[in-house]
Amino acid sequence: MSAIEFDHVWYRYSSHQDYALKDVTVTIGKGEIVGVVGPNGAGKTTFAKHINGLLKPDKGLVKVLGRDTKDESVARLSRDVGIIFQNPHHQLFSETVSEEVLFGLKNFDVENPGLVAERVLEDFGLLQYREKPPLSLSGGEKKRLCIASAIAWDPKILVLDEPTVGQDLNNKRQLLDLIVSWSQRGKTAILVSHDMEFLWALNPRILVFSKGRILADGKVDVVFTDEEILHEASLRLPQLAELAAKLGWKNPPRTPSEAAKRILEVKGWPM
Repeated sequence: MSAIEFDHVWYRYSSHQDYALKDVTVTIGKGEIVGVVGPNGAGKTTFAKHINGLLKPDKGLVKVLGRDTKDESVARLSRDVGIIFQNPHHQLFSETVSEEVLFGLKNFDVENPGLVAERVLEDFGLLQYREKPPLSLSGGEKKRLCIASAIAWDPKILVLDEPTVGQDLNNKRQLLDLIVSWSQRGKTAILVSHDMEFLWALNPRILVFSKGRILADGKVDVVFTDEEILHEASLRLPQLAELAAKLGWKNPPRTPSEAAKRILEVKGWPM
């Protein structure tokens, strides 16, 4: 059984004349990592909100873990779908950081919620802030708290909208490792992102949205090096792919450290 199915989905906001999603059909399997890219207004966030039932299609069908989202409440879908919004202020509401993580754990009857909350906060470098109000944290810390709160109850699907905003290099590496381990456990991760460099390093399947439609669907190496697709979707070539093209490398490096190692090897310098 697939994790997510969109079957000829159309959706239009009541305040708009044009459709935000136009005949979107795609299937995402269990354990897949999928990056969703495209310019602002392309339909990326609208697509993401259909996965946990915040939005229901006007036409077509959305199934999550085999269940029609039109027949499911957001509360029921949330047990299996954790979503992290682009703006943390749309998600954070508790009086303390600890209570923010505990909210989902208690509502979904997770065993030993206090211990789970402490472990998750420690994993995300937030344990020292557990008694502080969430809105007193920095922008990057708020985003990490949103992610921690969403994964705490161990949902089957994780949807992250711009997860790398405000994160330094170390936190991005930790997030990448988290997503990879999530996939290895048979769980699905959907990332809506403008961070081409992060997606390049993650090496996921890519869905390119443009004007409410899926313009391209394929591996990152193919999609992110197709100049026609990049131009139409207002995307830029990742820096490492651009470097590889200029140096004539057939297999572009995935990370800056890999690129540095290959350059030193070519120059014959000690590493």
